Amino acid sequence: MNVPDRAETAARAQPGPQLSVFDAVAVMVGLVVGIGIFRTPSIVADGVGSEAMFILVWLIGGVITLIGALCYAELASAHPHAGGEYHFLSRAYGRPVAMMFGWARCTVIQTGSIALVAFLLGDYISQVVPLGPHGPALYAALAVVVLTGVNVVGTAAGKNLQVVVTFIQIGAMLAIIGFGFFGPPAPASAPSIPVPEEAAALGVAMIFVLLTYGGWSDAAYLSGELRDAPRNIAKVLTLGTALLVALYVLANMALLSILGLDGLRASDAVAADMMRVAAGPSGELLVTLAVVVAAISTLNATIFTGGRVFYAMGCDLSVMRWMGVWNGRGGTPANAQIVQGVLSLALIAMGSVAPDGFKAMVDYTAPVFWMFLLLVGGALFVLRWRDPRRTLPFRVPLYPLTPILFCLTSAYMLYASVMHTGAAALVGLGVLIAGAPILLFQSNHSQPSGEPP
Repeated sequence: MNVPDRAETAARAQPGPQLSVFDAVAVMVGLVVGIGIFRTPSIVADGVGSEAMFILVWLIGGVITLIGALCYAELASAHPHAGGEYHFLSRAYGRPVAMMFGWARCTVIQTGSIALVAFLLGDYISQVVPLGPHGPALYAALAVVVLTGVNVVGTAAGKNLQVVVTFIQIGAMLAIIGFGFFGPPAPASAPSIPVPEEAAALGVAMIFVLLTYGGWSDAAYLSGELRDAPRNIAKVLTLGTALLVALYVLANMALLSILGLDGLRASDAVAADMMRVAAGPSGELLVTLAVVVAAISTLNATIFTGGRVFYAMGCDLSVMRWMGVWNGRGGTPANAQIVQGVLSLALIAMGSVAPDGFKAMVDYTAPVFWMFLLLVGGALFVLRWRDPRRTLPFRVPLYPLTPILFCLTSAYMLYASVMHTGAAALVGLGVLIAGAPILLFQSNHSQPSGEPP
């Protein structure tokens, strides 16, 4: 009797159901409730003409996010896989499109997102313990190394860390919300912006609202490891989105209550300014710690989910087969996590020479991200058309109106991000085009990314 050695056993290991709905919601919330809510409210306030409109755009952003989550719930419940969007695109358009997405995800979208969150974390830690002009980049690199190491150890370690930091993060946000509602009243609001200017500025406001809600789509990468994924992935996406909308709307109502619309427009650090008014210097320290925890939460969740697409791509590329190995002992794509960490460090090094590393990474990632999100929305139509009689565990409500709205929103965000980033968008698109030669190395398997016949 032949007994397989450890290497062979590890190579045969596959993702297994090890995440509960609670675990997956914690990862999803940790992905989204991060850096944006501490940066974007002042920009959004500049684009609206009244306090009511300020709250309304956050509600609209939540509705758009819910529409996208419902579309992803149908795709993920019908095609659960650790490869997430990579797998959906492969099923809908074929492996070449999926491989181009995998390349974009590995070199632009995921690694760029990791780098930009790491830069923000480095910026805030440097305010507490400065290390000189390159301090933020050094802290960013250290954070990526440590959190990648945690996730390489195993899925349980990464998941448990995520649950802890997400609870701390939500607790800090609830404290900010509480201080906001029970603090001193806001000063009088400024007159409304004239309607012609407001119409143009409102579009910019919505861009930043949706950027703040961004990250929810990464929950699709959990479907390959979620218990009873066909039934539970829809619960994860809808519950997670509802919690996000509640937190964001309440947080912005609290900010508005203390600072007013004028105060929001004039502030570069809205949460810190609000807490200074409501609770003094100790409130500022609380916010700084909250931002650090939020950044750690987002960074860990992004690293956790990102390795899954590297793994899926490795399964389909003969020259990267070693990246498609699932570590059976730790229950994690360890090789893929390491590759992701190395590429993220390279982007941090690149961003360290830019005037603003965070902004450089935003400009680098946004257009490519929205282009592929538009393709994922189209995949829902393609897969329904290709197999109209298939029994779906979850169907998106109000089809086809819901996915049409999702695709139109993604198309608008693609246009807006190209217009906003200008030449920086061409860098990300250039890296995407540079990945075309990987199509020459695709495997000859007939089934995409591990889909059973």
